[in-house]
Amino acid sequence: MSDFLFPFFSHGLVPLPWWGHVLIALALTHVTIVSVTVFLHRHQAHRALELHPVVSHFFRFWLWLTTGMVTSEWVAIHRKHHASCETEADPHSPAVVGIDTVLWRGAELYRAASKDRALVAKYRHGTPDDWLERKLYAAHPATGIAVMAVIDVLLFGALGLSIWAVQMLWIPFFAAGVINGLGHWWGYRNFESQDRSTNISPLGLLIGGEELHNNHHAFPSSAKLSARWWEFDIGWFYIRTMEVLRLARVKKVSRRPQTVAGKRTVDLDTVRAVVLNPLHVMAHYARAVVLPVLREEFRSVDASRRSIIRQARWLLVRETSLMDDSAAQRLQRLLDMNERLKLVYQFRQQLQVVWSRRAESQEQLRQSLHDWCQRAEATGVQALEDFARRLRSYSVQAV
Repeated sequence: MSDFLFPFFSHGLVPLPWWGHVLIALALTHVTIVSVTVFLHRHQAHRALELHPVVSHFFRFWLWLTTGMVTSEWVAIHRKHHASCETEADPHSPAVVGIDTVLWRGAELYRAASKDRALVAKYRHGTPDDWLERKLYAAHPATGIAVMAVIDVLLFGALGLSIWAVQMLWIPFFAAGVINGLGHWWGYRNFESQDRSTNISPLGLLIGGEELHNNHHAFPSSAKLSARWWEFDIGWFYIRTMEVLRLARVKKVSRRPQTVAGKRTVDLDTVRAVVLNPLHVMAHYARAVVLPVLREEFRSVDASRRSIIRQARWLLVRETSLMDDSAAQRLQRLLDMNERLKLVYQFRQQLQVVWSRRAESQEQLRQSLHDWCQRAEATGVQALEDFARRLRSYSVQAV
């Protein structure tokens, strides 16, 4: 009997070489990542898409096996994060508790928040509440993890325990730690949202597209997380594939403002396009105005002034509410040193003021935007003049 059981326990029902076990572990964890980003995040938390009931239930079942997370708890904690981002009420903010705590103890923060029944009750609306959820998935989350351990050992023998361990650690580290931690601490930003969210990588492969965290915070209800042509969101690839197979339906995707060729007048259509897309407008301003002028000024000044520009260049497009006193002082030093940079920065601030006056009538907003464009076109700064002309052509209509 022992002669029979030993090779079985060593190799399981599916004998594989070492690299086969590695591929299996990566494949299984990838399914879990897809379940989190497509089902929990984009479908359940933000209602950005609808899923076929069979697909939806598969994701619930798989997450029960591989994470033990309860849908209502995950959704509630995530919605709370957006509602109180980077404040004391945020369940997992590195700005509050520190990057080390979120990165290495993110799962502990999640478990602590999940025990707050008032939080879960307030933010769980719309999550599954059927018999299976009440009697199995939510009632016995640890059972799924145990079942997964048995399955891994049966299939892959002793090495199945290693595969199971990787499965159990993948989400706590990459989702609870990396996304919630590094995603608010390190990386690049396409959009100056009023939080510290960053894109960790332009290639959303390892964590299903969640690497594009700044894009998500800029447009939380969008089913697509990539925003630039060179960014790739594999979660979106799976969603589009399921949509073709009629297993999903996309409800919301972020849209950038359209332009109408030959349009030279600031009208109410222009106002709506700008007011509905402020983050896109400001991102375009940064690329089309601030950066070209910055490069020109950098080439024209001496070494001492170049050092000042290097230290403060990204502050020219930074959300002002995120600057500390030291950053504000570096920015002011740069603006005092260079009149052209000061000019384009002032126009950036004035443009933000235009759509902050939403209480005004549409005609007042139109006039304010028209005046801004006229003044920008009279500055003598070519990049600013070109931007103002393009702004006039903005439209909410598809062209």
